[in-house]
Amino acid sequence: MRRIFAATLACAALGACSTLDTLPTVRVAEARLSFANGVPAGTAQLLSDGKTMTLAIAATGLSVGEHGFHLHTTGRCEAPDFKSAGGHLNPADREHGSLNPQGKHLGDLPNLVVGASRGASAQVDLGADTAALREDLFDADGTAVVIHAGADDYRSDPAGDAGARVACGVLTAAG
Repeated sequence: MRRIFAATLACAALGACSTLDTLPTVRVAEARLSFANGVPAGTAQLLSDGKTMTLAIAATGLSVGEHGFHLHTTGRCEAPDFKSAGGHLNPADREHGSLNPQGKHLGDLPNLVVGASRGASAQVDLGADTAALREDLFDADGTAVVIHAGADDYRSDPAGDAGARVACGVLTAAG
């Protein structure tokens, strides 16, 4: 009984005890998003709890409505059109969109919903945090996060008919 009380007291003194289900989240990478004119548009972060990789984004200065955002194949964001970022990140060579019967690819993400404040945030699970996923994200030419002018329709191949690229940032591995 005294051992249980001592363990409980030790956990309380430390603030909490961790279990495998409550592993701390670490920042794996980040991107600073910018508009073509260089004005900041927000940030994106890759986070891992040791089991799942998550992309967290906070964007500002966008027009009200839905905006497609995706991971793109090349870590370059050259204005004015950000085409230097290449197409969607698609290492498994799948079709585009969560509504596509052939499934979605790694670069497909849900639309950002921008309200009256002209800002939006989202967290998207990218799947299991595996060596293969990290290799896909941090290959030799890097990965960009791109926000589009319009909504992704979740089915049109190859890019969801989301329109022009309005903001871009390159994912950089955390220190």
